[in-house]
Amino acid sequence: MGQAVVYLTDKAKMAERWSGSWSMARIVGIGRYSLEKIRKKDLFYIDKTKFIKEWWDSGDDVTLIARPRHFGKTLTMSMIEQFFSTSYAGWGELFEGLAIWGDESYRRLQGTYPVISRSFANVKENRYENARYRIGQILMDVCFQDRFLLEGDILAPQERAYLDRVSKR
Repeated sequence: MGQAVVYLTDKAKMAERWSGSWSMARIVGIGRYSLEKIRKKDLFYIDKTKFIKEWWDSGDDVTLIARPRHFGKTLTMSMIEQFFSTSYAGWGELFEGLAIWGDESYRRLQGTYPVISRSFANVKENRYENARYRIGQILMDVCFQDRFLLEGDILAPQERAYLDRVSKR
């Protein structure tokens, strides 16, 4: 993956906000997993939006993002969700000033796909049965939050039965 670039607001905004003082430190949002919250609170953020372009251009069917704990996997998934999701259509300001926003073709992609995103970061069970149950709950939350999955013929009967079975364990 390419080199990360430190996100800083443009000089005019910084000068207006901090009266020209470049010595003000930015808060590092430790434990923040939402790009939206980081950007809205203007926290320190290392721009990794180039990953979106590299990932999209690769055309891979499956992508495994394997990193040690606390290396930004959940934040990266949040970034991808908030870039592509129709729930964030018209939220281009989240990406203004970031690497991905410099490419017009990617600006047109922002907010154009339905995205289902779930994190298993909080599944910290000590027993297999409990972990499986928690994951089942998270998968069922997809159905309850995104009702479109249960409507029409999006899910095959076997998929509906599976989700029902998993959620009851």
